Amino acid sequence: MPPKAPDSPPEERNASPFFTIPAPLKRLFDKFPLTTYPANEIPQRLRPHDNVNQLYVFADASGARHGRPSFNPQCLKWQAYLKFVGIDFEIISSNNHASPTGSLPFLRPSLPADASNPIPSHKLQKWAIEQVHCEEEQQLNLRFEVYASLLDNRIRNAWLYMLYLDSENFDAVARRLYVNPTTSNSIVRAALGHQLQQAARDELLKTSRYIDAADLEGDAGGAFEALSTLLGEDEHFFGRPNPGLFDASVFAYTHLILDDTLGWKRNRLGQLLREHPNLVQHRDRLLKLF
Repeated sequence: MPPKAPDSPPEERNASPFFTIPAPLKRLFDKFPLTTYPANEIPQRLRPHDNVNQLYVFADASGARHGRPSFNPQCLKWQAYLKFVGIDFEIISSNNHASPTGSLPFLRPSLPADASNPIPSHKLQKWAIEQVHCEEEQQLNLRFEVYASLLDNRIRNAWLYMLYLDSENFDAVARRLYVNPTTSNSIVRAALGHQLQQAARDELLKTSRYIDAADLEGDAGGAFEALSTLLGEDEHFFGRPNPGLFDASVFAYTHLILDDTLGWKRNRLGQLLREHPNLVQHRDRLLKLF
């Protein structure tokens, strides 16, 4: 992101005869004075509807219109969770720059809630529990955080490498989904693409002195095996009768890894995931809810 503009302009200098408007320009402005127009209203399609919750996620226009899964794991996690607990909402295609917190997803609740105060992702579960009185499974199973770390670290790291640092996948998937829709300017596209790849490198180097694709894939493979063992023959994780937040968290990665329509050029994670049929079946069951 470019540097932010200063919060306030520098102090104005004292007026001086050396800094006067040239006479021809003054005559022009006297004849056609500057006018400040009121701000444009928000387009109707972006106004929060009075009777529907709106979830702002990474999605193309067609995907948002039909409620299809987001192509971003963090967005898809919460999109899936809200569906699983029975909260109605519509999808709004958005980006980080439009978010009050600088990241997606966020939700604008339907009225009479205060739609001017959107709900960021880290508060979505609390909000959902208040709406439908569903269970907070972190408190029901002490293993939740342990297994969630497999997703947040091992699988996420391998995902970052596959999407952003594998050059063929970046050009075929990430550039098409995240870069090209933002601008038609080739120079800006190149700069944004570089920023995305560098951000992925920086994230991976937080936990390792160097980036090794084989190590990342091996860690992800071990995580898939652990998740497969945890799921066993159950339909949902932790033996729940209905899918919950952890199911949504797993689905957010397994669906996108197995989604051939994204156009993966190299998909080693897909190969590793398919070694565990119960995880594939888990993804297929949950996909039917969309």
